Formats: sequence, structure tokens, C-alpha cells
Amino acid sequence: MKKITPIASSLCALTVCMSNPVYSQDTVKKSGYALEEVIVTAQKKAESLQDTPISLTAFGEERLEIDGISSLGDIGSKVPSLTIEPFPINNATLRIFIRGIGIADVQVTQDPPVGIYVDGVYIARSTGTALDVAELQRIEVLRGPQGTLYGRNTTGGAINLVTKRPTTDAFELKQKFTVGNRGLFTSKTSANIPLGDTLAAKVAYLTTQSDGFIDNTGPGGDFGDKEVNGYRIDLRWDISDSMTLDYAYDNSGFEYYNTMYQSINPAIQNKGQAEPIREFAVSESIHSADRFDSMATSRNFEESTTDIEGHSFILTKDFDNMQFKYIGAYRELRDASYADLGGGAGSEDYRVDSHEYCGPAVTAQTGSDCLPLVIPVISQEQFSHEFQLSGSLFNDSLDYILGAYYFEEEATEDNSPLHHQFSAKLSNDIIPIPVLGEILGGVLVGAGDLHMVNMLSQRYDIKNEAKAVFGQFTWTPNLFDKRMHLTFGARYSDDSREALKNQTDKTYIESRTLNLAIDTEDLSALSPVLAQAGFLLPGDRSFDNILGQKDFDDLSFSFIAEFDITDDINVYGKYVQAYKSGGFNTRDPQRGSTGYAEGTAGKGDDTAVAAPDGNVYGFGFADGFDEEHVASLEAGIKSELMDRRLRVNANVFFSEYTDIQLNFILGGTVADTKVTNAGEAEMQGFETDITFLATENLMFMLNYAYLDTEVTKAFDEFGNDLTDTFGFYSAPQQSYTASADYTVGQYDWGQLAINLSYNYMDKRRGGVRDANAKNVYIGEYGLFNGRISFSEIQLSNYGTLYLGLWGKNLTDEEYEITAIDNIPHSDRSVIWGTPISYGLDVIYQY
Repeated sequence: MKKITPIASSLCALTVCMSNPVYSQDTVKKSGYALEEVIVTAQKKAESLQDTPISLTAFGEERLEIDGISSLGDIGSKVPSLTIEPFPINNATLRIFIRGIGIADVQVTQDPPVGIYVDGVYIARSTGTALDVAELQRIEVLRGPQGTLYGRNTTGGAINLVTKRPTTDAFELKQKFTVGNRGLFTSKTSANIPLGDTLAAKVAYLTTQSDGFIDNTGPGGDFGDKEVNGYRIDLRWDISDSMTLDYAYDNSGFEYYNTMYQSINPAIQNKGQAEPIREFAVSESIHSADRFDSMATSRNFEESTTDIEGHSFILTKDFDNMQFKYIGAYRELRDASYADLGGGAGSEDYRVDSHEYCGPAVTAQTGSDCLPLVIPVISQEQFSHEFQLSGSLFNDSLDYILGAYYFEEEATEDNSPLHHQFSAKLSNDIIPIPVLGEILGGVLVGAGDLHMVNMLSQRYDIKNEAKAVFGQFTWTPNLFDKRMHLTFGARYSDDSREALKNQTDKTYIESRTLNLAIDTEDLSALSPVLAQAGFLLPGDRSFDNILGQKDFDDLSFSFIAEFDITDDINVYGKYVQAYKSGGFNTRDPQRGSTGYAEGTAGKGDDTAVAAPDGNVYGFGFADGFDEEHVASLEAGIKSELMDRRLRVNANVFFSEYTDIQLNFILGGTVADTKVTNAGEAEMQGFETDITFLATENLMFMLNYAYLDTEVTKAFDEFGNDLTDTFGFYSAPQQSYTASADYTVGQYDWGQLAINLSYNYMDKRRGGVRDANAKNVYIGEYGLFNGRISFSEIQLSNYGTLYLGLWGKNLTDEEYEITAIDNIPHSDRSVIWGTPISYGLDVIYQY
């Protein structure tokens, strides 16, 4: 595909560097050929975007409609430097990266470095963040570390979701219907209901359903089908002229079928413990570089479900020069996600799923005939309290915000009891039949009769606690006509983390003809033979109440200097620190430093034992990993020119990470990973946004980002230099969005407008280790989108009607959004991005 990045690069050179707001037609209105002010709350106070020294993108309510954004997953291609992709085995979970910083493996024991906030409430788990959201007023994307005001786990940035609040002004009703291809139907209903002079309520209900774009010709549901139902109740009580209480309750249910990975490259690299089945798995799978219209599962493809509910209280009290705010919240989550990572051909002889399995291996391990269907379940609940005190002193020359924060969560990931994980026939000649026949009691068995079966049971329990105090002060001295503003911020954080792991992981070789099964832990006699074939025998992979406990604390500072060159042009420079707490890696196949003697079943210290990829790492689950720190320098300009018809915002940045947390998969395994504080890394880049009101009816927007990343220092536990083997995950060098809004005309019946946009994402890595990244890269792609709007259609005294015809990916480009290389049949398997989509919005407002 041909790039148009030279155009974007030229504009960036012209404007130096910048931040990235996306403007809506309700927040950037055209009045006398001028762009109006954009109000954001990125610094926990309402202020103009142009006065906010943050690289920031803001989507207003109408921009959300125009760009077809109904969930967090939809904004990934709209914001340069931001990538959003689904987690491989749970499409309700999003992997979010800002400036290449994110988390590749979503676990209850690890926190993402991009914080998600709904009305100021921190959402700890990224599971469920793919849910469609109703009645949003604004989405703000803050790029770069946000260590002072947002605290832990914002080394990449933060995303704020701001909902609409009730008002006592008047009764309001909004009803939106959307219909589209692939069975899309959405209904969003919201009503603002005054209940008196001081009390108002807002109720909202959402239901949506759609079909996926790849059919399942096997049993069960189709890949990507989903149905969402959710509602929200808001209450606002104006207790007095200076005191307000806001309460919100939300409840969402998500029923869906995960997508299935499609193999692009058949497996030729060694699969380690799965090597004996690799050739057979390839033969029982389908492979193509082009997107399939259908694939097949062998067992019933089960439905996945996510249920979320939450309460929040916000009490605000205004004084003469001061405001007190309390934000309290309780949220709970239950997510049950079923995945099938098989070869797409519906083979019963090669399976990678957690469905029922029957065979002699099951009888040998459990005494039963069959293993049950198991759908992994994550259950989580969280409490949080935040107190804020803000105001101004000394004749408004000093603005301040002080705060205290407390957070607690408990969660369980239950992937038990013992169940099937993968099974297949042994590939021909992988093990000399006479040798195996001797192990089986002297009986010679034929090729094709032998199967490998892996069984798994896991349960993780966690408890986390976080405490913090913070403050930020902005001083405007009586110098330079009060055009200079100096800000100092600090935050002290104290985190406590606890994780408990239980696991049974067994691999058998079974002969169905002989009704015999052998535990591979008993095949020590075959180790030399298997080693020649490239197959590593799994060792003791059991975990018997292995506990990990770690405490972390941090003191982060921020310094910002701003100068208003004119009323319409200001520049800023900032230095910001942030930290991401450490944790534990549930997918680490080794127990680590347990305090028990090596060789103790289920408990023994195995730090000196080789991992499944043959390497000795010297640490395991119980050791955990330490915190990650970042220090960032940023310089920017925010300007409005040509009588406020042209808005140019830009920034350049340099960030240095120390003890950076890198998560990588172990070669030759299906799901084993290691997380280590690898060393140091650097990133630098620039971001720019240009909004130009060419005429009263025509507006152009360009958002562009350039990113350069490098791991500069990485050593293993034994001092070996691994710097050249690591890189940043999901850090596209270039990305941009270009769009145009054109109002065709204002007519007696209403207004006609057209929006066109193009979103470009450069190629990026899909893993942090070079050996892995070469197969899991994500290629570049560009998407054309469009919308024709018929708005402000007056229905006499009965309200207003809006119609919108829209299309996404209008050229029907085939593009990948995530890739893996760790399944037995494939060295590169992908999930495809959504093909061409189109539909109609009908909105009624009263």
C-alpha cells in the first residue's frame, strides 16, 4: 500500500511538534469563521484544551457519532500513538498501548500501564473494557506519563470516559437506532428527568447485536457474534447552592463468541514440548495469506459472557476560593471466556480447546472416563476512595489541588478443574516406534495410533492494595504581565500485592488401541531420543499453593513551565516522572524461590532448573517482578492563528524507562511466558494536530505521530547482554488521521453534511523478543471511512430528527490486528480487522 506520510511529515516539520485533540462539531463550533474553545478535564478541573500542557485528544459527543465510536475499541485507529487490539483468547479484553507502552498479556496479577477512568473512577481490570458504552459526553486520551494526578500504572498514559450528567433544566429524550450489514442492530435510549428544583435523574439503556465476518462451519456459535445489553441510572442532588451529590449505577452484560486465529504460515519452527505433534497439526489445519470466509471448530464453540456492575458517589462542596470533592466507587466483574485455538479445519484428531475429552490418559490421571468442559472465569471486585481539595490562593496567583487515594481489589482467575488443553496424533517418525513399543511393554504399535494429550487446571487468587497522597501547584508570578505559569507536582504511592497460584499441568502419550497412557514425566529413558528430535520433556509443572507477596513504594515529581507568547499562542516544557507497580506472572511455568527444597513436588525451588525452552532464567512465579519507572521530557506549543481559524498544537518528547517490564513467550510452548525487568529503554517522537476552518462550511483536520523506540540495556539474571534481542511491543513508527467535514448546505428541512477520513497505522512488532517478533509483526494498513449526515430536521413541536449514512473501511482492506506464533500448527496466525461495514443511524431528540 502506498503511504502518504511525506505530507504528514512536512506538516510536522512546519509546526515543529504537538498534541492531538480531535474536535467535535459540538465543541468546535463554527462562529464567524472561528474555532470555539474546547473544554477538557484532563487535570481534574475544567479548563481550555489550549491551556492544558498535555498531549491530549478529546472526542466530543458529536465527534463520537461522526467517527462511529461506540466503544473504547473503536478509538484505536482514530488517535495517533494509540493502538488497541483484542486479547488473543478473550475479545472482551483490550490490550491498550500509548506510545508503545502497554501490556501484552492480560492477567489478574498484572496492571496495565494505561489507566482507564470513568467519571474519575479507576478501572483496574482491562477485561470488559471492550463493552459498548452508552451516553458518553466525551472521551479524553492523555498521551505520555501521568504520574502526579493519576498515579500508579499510567506510565503510558490515561483514558478518561466522561458521561453526561442529569440536569433539572428540562425533560430530555434521545433515541438512537442503528442498522447495518452483518446483522447490526443497536438501540440507545436515554432520558433526562427533572424530579424537582434540586433533584434530577438520567436513565439510559443500550442493546446491540451484530454478527462476525467469519462463519463457523463446525458446531456452536459463529466467530465474532455478540450481543450487549446495559443500563445506567444517574442521580444528581443539588443539596444547596454550593453542594452537589452525584450517584451512578451501571450494569452491563456482554454475550459473545470469540474470534478464531487463522494460520498464515504453517509451522516449521521447533515447537518444543509440542514438537511431536507439529507435523500432524499442520496437516490437520488450513492455512492462507488471504482471509477465510469460514473456518471450523471440532467441538461445540461455546458462548462467552461478561457481566459488569458498579456504583459511584461524587460529593462536591464549593467554598469561597476552594472546592472539596470525594469520589467513592465499588465495581465488580465476572468474565467467562471460551476460546478455540485449533487449526480451523474441524479436526477431532488435533484440538486446542478446553472442551470435553475422553481417553486412556484421562483414566490414568483422574480415574474417570472424560474430562469436563471448562470455561475460564475471572471474578473481580474493587473499592476506591479519593479525596480532593482544590482552589486558589494569594489573589488567584496560586492554583492548587491536593488529594489522597485508597484502592483495594480482590480477584480470582479460575481455570479448573483439570481439563483438556491440546491433543493430537504424534507426527510420523517423531519417536522411534520400537523404542516406544519397548516402553509400552514390548508391544510394537503402528504410527498414527499414538496421541499426545495435555491437561491443565489453574486457579489464581490475588489481593492488591494501593495508597497515595498527591499535590499539584501552579504559580503565576506577577511578571511578564502574568503570562508565565510554573507548576510543581508530587505523588507518593504505596502498593501491596499478593498472589496465590495453584496449577496441575500433565502431559501423556496414549495408545487408544492398547488403552494405555504414559505420563511424560516417566519417560526419562526417552530423553536422549526426544532431544535429538528437538522435543523437550516437560518437568514438574505443578503449583501447590505457591504464594507471592511484594510491596512497592514510589515518589514521583512533575515540573511544568508555561509561557503565553500571545493570547492565542503558548508554549510549555515539562518534566514528568511516573511508576508502574510490579507484580506476578501467572503464566510463568516455574515456581521460583519458594523456600522448599528442590524436587519437592508442587513446591520445590526450581530457579536452577531449565525452563521449558531449555534456558535457565533463575526466577519464577514466586519471585515476581519489580516496579518500572519512567522520566519524560516534553516541549510543546498550542496556538490559534488566522483569527482563530487555524489551530496548530504540537509537542516533542523524550522518555527514559528504567527497570522496564518486558513480557515474552517461551519458545516451544503454547502459553508459557516470562516477565522480567530487562533494563533500560528510550523513546522519542513528536505529535501534531492541525485543525483548519477553510470556510464557514469546510473544516480539515490532521493528527500525526512519529515514534522512535529502543531498548538500550537488557541483561538476564546471569549478566548476559540481551539488549539486541528486545524491542518495544506495538509501537508504530508513524500513524495519522486525516479528515474533512463539509457542510453542503442549510435547507428548509435541515442541514446536509459530509465527513471523510483516512486512518493510517504503520507496521509494528507483535512481541518484545526478536525471535518471536519476526513472526508476529502487524503490517501497515490504511482505512477510508465516510458519513453523510442529514441533521436538524425539525418535527414541528415534537423534537428533532437526525439521519446518518456511514461506512467504515470503504475499500474493504484486509488487515491484521494481532498475531501469534505459539500454537502447534502455525508459525504465524492472525485475527483480521473488520472488513467493510455500512449502516444507517436514526436519532430522535426531544
